[in-house]
This record gives sequence, C-alpha cells and structure tokens, in this order.
Amino acid sequence: MTQAITTRSPHRTAARTYGIFFLLAFLSYGVGSGIVSNIGGDLAGITGNTTTFTIGILLMAVVHTFVNIGLATVMLPILKPFNVTVTYGYFAAAITATTVAIIGAIFVALLVPLSEAYITAGTDAANLEALALLLNKGGFYAYQISMTIWGLGGLLFVYVLRKSNLVPWIFPIWGAFGYLVFITGTTAEMFGYPIGVMLSGPGGLFEISLSLWLIFKGFNPSTKP
Repeated sequence: MTQAITTRSPHRTAARTYGIFFLLAFLSYGVGSGIVSNIGGDLAGITGNTTTFTIGILLMAVVHTFVNIGLATVMLPILKPFNVTVTYGYFAAAITATTVAIIGAIFVALLVPLSEAYITAGTDAANLEALALLLNKGGFYAYQISMTIWGLGGLLFVYVLRKSNLVPWIFPIWGAFGYLVFITGTTAEMFGYPIGVMLSGPGGLFEISLSLWLIFKGFNPSTKP
C-alpha cells in the first residue's frame, strides 16, 4: 500500500496574513486618501464634511499603520534566516515609512479644527487659508518621502525574496523594477513633476499580485535557509 506524501508550504498562516495585510494597507491608504482628496483641501469644503473627512484620516493614519507594521513584523522571522542585515533594513524602512505617513496624515487632520475656526474667522480667513495650504503641502511632502522610503525598503525586501526562493523568481524581478520606477515617480513629485501616479503602476501591481499569490499559494515548500 502506497501512502501519498503532501508537501505543504511552510509558514502558511504567515503567508496568508502577510498577503491580506498587504492588500489592506493598499486599500486603506488608497480609500482614505481618495476620501480626503474628493472633499478637497479647502477649509470651506471640509466644514460640511467633517465626519467623512475624519474617516478618511483614520483609514490613512490608523488602519494603514496597523496593517503596515503588521505585515513587516510577520515577514521579519521568515526573511531573517536568509539575510539578517538586509531583513532588518527592510523592517526599519517599513517602520520609518509608516511613521512619516502618520505625520503626513496628522498634517491633513489639522485641517479639521482649522476649518472650524474658519467659520468665524472674519478678516483672518486669508491667514487660515494660507495655513491650510501649508498643511496640505506638509501632507503632500510627507507622503512622497514616506513612499520613497517604502520603495527603498521594497528593494531590500525583493532582494531577500530573490535570495531565498520563497516565491517564484518573477516576483522579485518584477518588484525590483516596480520599486525603482516608483521611487523615480515619488522623487520627481517632490521636484514638481506630477508623474508619481503614472509611475506607481508596476510597483502597485507587483504588491497586489504578490499578496494574492501568498494568500492562495503561500511560500515555496522546498525553500530552506
């Protein structure tokens, strides 16, 4: 009698958790920033949509932070056996990028109390509008810096993925290309060239595809550190 032997993917729960958290990070910040952008950065627009605007901020600053730190923490013990230094570099970059993103969200959140003061500002309205412009710019630059750091951390991440063979080789190659293009876009945005969204496509598709792969397939079962 022959007994079938099934090779299971190692760290199955961790792979699924990472994939789900990656998708949630992508969605939470995307939806949150979309809500904020739709309402607009002008104080008059925020005044009548304070609740919706605050929900957008919470998605950007709370939900995104939780899942972003969570996914980096989940991957830390899995990647560490393959390259300790680079893995900790990726982890540090993920935490730093998330922290800077929080700072950017706080800048934007300050528009809510500023909009309340704007209602009764009278002749000081122009000064409040100037302050609102500065807060919006602060949020913009914090986001671009955050994403640049995230992209640099992503290069470290895909390097370890390639060395480890945890996933098919196409993913780290695709990720390296996507993150390099992404960093180019975020850096260009800070110099006044609005091409960041256009250049985010390859990196974004990589993150979504890798997340789905890990959720449904997991890590390579034959991988050993």
